[in-house]
Amino acid sequence: MEAIKVMKRYELKYLMDKKQTAALRKALKGHMQIDAYGLTTIASLYYDTPDARLVRASLEKPEYKEKLRLRSYGLATESSPVYLELKRKAEGIVYKRRIEATLPQVQAFMAGTDALAGDAQIRKELAYFRDFYQNLEPACLVLYDRRAYCEREGDLRLTIDERPRYRMEDLSLTHSLEGIPLLGEGWCILEIKVQGAMPLWLSAALSQAEIYKTSFSKYGEAFQREALKENNGLIMTAPKIIGAA
Repeated sequence: MEAIKVMKRYELKYLMDKKQTAALRKALKGHMQIDAYGLTTIASLYYDTPDARLVRASLEKPEYKEKLRLRSYGLATESSPVYLELKRKAEGIVYKRRIEATLPQVQAFMAGTDALAGDAQIRKELAYFRDFYQNLEPACLVLYDRRAYCEREGDLRLTIDERPRYRMEDLSLTHSLEGIPLLGEGWCILEIKVQGAMPLWLSAALSQAEIYKTSFSKYGEAFQREALKENNGLIMTAPKIIGAA
């Protein structure tokens, strides 16, 4: 994981129910394999301004958007590796920069110090983002159980995120991997990540299982749900939980 520092690719998102997920997994056999990490619980802590400037801008679906998050694989400790990621999307292409650190190093960096090690250019971009927004703070913790698939040869990567959930309180990567469900029972999120065109066999598999591309932001969905609660149902644009009764 630490070898991946800079990424540039297309990321396509889909929502799948149990039947669609089973059909896709069957279609993947012979084309892709589960990566060496197997099933992994991922925790992503999103930073935002007190007025939620970043997520509000993202929900408007602009041509350019950006976010900052801190990611751990499973529960973190004070000394285990975590990954501070700057993710930008422009005209459909996703650019991601990330650097490995520890929780104390990230906390010191977010407080304004130059506490990070690693690639100088990535550190510079992270610092510029932090200083530009000035008052970033932890805003939402998103968690999910991920199976990642990769081609035996090629750059195609596919992930299936099960049990996506979130917390707006207890925003710690060290305490718990539980949260409020983002989707209904059995629903999951498919992400296809590729640098070029999608292979024909995968396009055919998606079409046959009636799996269609959608726009879905885990942090954005969590933010809208909490806004709906706070406004006693007056915000009609917040979507329902997919698959909920």
